[in-house]
Amino acid sequence: VTAEVLAIEAAVVHVTALAAPKQRTLALSDIRKKIQAKVIPLKPRYNWLTYTGWAASLVLGSALFYFITKNNDLTFELQSAAAKEQYLEDQISTISNDLNEAQALIEVFRDREITTVPLGGQEVAPEAFAQVYWDKKNNTVYLDAKGLPEAPEGKVYQVWSLTLNPLTPTSLGTIDDFNTDSNKVFTIENTNASEAFGITLEPAGGSESPTLEQLYTLGVVETQP
Repeated sequence: VTAEVLAIEAAVVHVTALAAPKQRTLALSDIRKKIQAKVIPLKPRYNWLTYTGWAASLVLGSALFYFITKNNDLTFELQSAAAKEQYLEDQISTISNDLNEAQALIEVFRDREITTVPLGGQEVAPEAFAQVYWDKKNNTVYLDAKGLPEAPEGKVYQVWSLTLNPLTPTSLGTIDDFNTDSNKVFTIENTNASEAFGITLEPAGGSESPTLEQLYTLGVVETQP
C-alpha cells in the first residue's frame, strides 16, 4: 500500500511538472489577446500632422483669396471714385465756361452799337424764328437760333448774308452741331455789307446757293437814320 501511494504521488508530481509550462503559456497568450482586444489602437502621429498641414493650407488659401478679393474691390472703388471726381471736375469746368460765355453774350446784347435783326418764320416753317446780333466793329454775328426746329437727319441749317439790290446771297457757313448744342447760340464771322440774313435747310455739307423752298427764317437789317 505504501509503495502504491508513493507511486501515485510521483505520478502527480510528474504530470504537474509537464502541465505547468503549457498552462502558463496559454494564460499569457489569453491575457495578451484580451488586452489587445480591449485597447483602442492609436493612429500614427504622422497622420495627425498631415491633416493639420492640410487644414492650415486651407485656412491660409482662404485668407489669401479674401485679401485679394478685398484688394480688387478697393482698387475698383478707388478707380470709380477717381472717375467720378474727374467727371465732376469736367462738369464744373463746363458750367464755368458756359457761365463765362453767357456773361460775355449778355454784355454783347447790351451793347448799343450791336445791330439786332429779328428773323421771322417763312412759309416752310411759319412758327420758326431766330435773332441776329451783329457786331460790325468786330465783323461778328451772334445767332440765337433757339426758335428753329431740330434739323432732320442728313440735313443742316445754313446761314446766309444777303444784299437786296440785286439779290445776292453769301454763305456764312453751316451749323453742323445745331442738334447737339444746348443753348443754340452760335458765333459766326461776317465781313459782308449785309442788308438781310436768312437761314435755309440744306443737305449735309451745305449748298452753294440757298434752297428757297427750304427758307426757314428771314430778316432785313434796319437802315440807320
